[in-house]
Amino acid sequence: MQVFANPVGPGVLWFDNTATADGTPVAYDPQARAFVPVPPYCANREIIGCNWIAPEPGAFCRSCAMTALAPETSIPNAVPNWAKTEAAKRWVIDNLGRWHWFRPEDSGTRPVFNMLAEGPTPVLMGHADGVVTISVAEADPVLSTTRREALHEPYRTMIGHMRHEIAHMLWWRLSLRADFLDAFRSMFGDERADYQAALQRHYGNGPPVDWRQHYLTTYASAHPHEDWAETAAHLLHLTDICDSVAAGLGSAELPYPRWDPYAESDARKLIRVAVGLVVGVNHINRSMGLSDVYPFMLSETAQRKLAFVHDWLRRGAHGR
Repeated sequence: MQVFANPVGPGVLWFDNTATADGTPVAYDPQARAFVPVPPYCANREIIGCNWIAPEPGAFCRSCAMTALAPETSIPNAVPNWAKTEAAKRWVIDNLGRWHWFRPEDSGTRPVFNMLAEGPTPVLMGHADGVVTISVAEADPVLSTTRREALHEPYRTMIGHMRHEIAHMLWWRLSLRADFLDAFRSMFGDERADYQAALQRHYGNGPPVDWRQHYLTTYASAHPHEDWAETAAHLLHLTDICDSVAAGLGSAELPYPRWDPYAESDARKLIRVAVGLVVGVNHINRSMGLSDVYPFMLSETAQRKLAFVHDWLRRGAHGR
């Protein structure tokens, strides 16, 4: 994620800021990709701390307008969890906007989000026909860690969930193109295979012994749909890591000053740079006794899949 200029004085702003260091209210304009000091602000600003601008007074911002169902606020912690979930959505929507997805110039369907709080029964997250269902309870760090350990996942965050589920929606969008499905099936396999049966095998038998040679995660091995979603999510992880380093830190691993990872057409170069960066960042985390920020290995097959997703996500929103 980029670091942004302060529109009213010196210093910088981070993507989730609602005010400058001296307290001046600001909001993010996703079209200009810049902060502005003037309203109209999103109608959710006072409710969940949304820091995007709205098209008119009293309206929702571009991201909040995608939410069709908000959580039941009487459920404990629903509102703070919803706030964190919407913040993760804004982050991922803005990432994808760098490739023109879901911006005004994108004539295709936008995702619709059902943000649900969990009562006695857990919420099943997923995507169907453009609708993304998210459990806002997953924004709670204790619950997320509990489920991560129960499912033997090395990484589980709300931004990760958003990237994965929106990736399913992006596949749905791309599948409407005449030239996508044959290419997809050649790379990932036939998604028409029985999905429920595949998940039953996965949870009953576990992943193939050699899964690391072909997939990024064990869940990716369950079905071509999940392989695509996991791979697309990881492409977004790696691209955003590169973008954050390029914007705020700098590194000898970067190809040149002011390099824009979202403008990089060479997927192999992007992956190579990202791998070099995460090795260093993982080492920094270990120095503080923390888990690796990116605890994954990229096989040659996984890199080919990442390059495939990179190609389609970069051109897909414009229909090229």
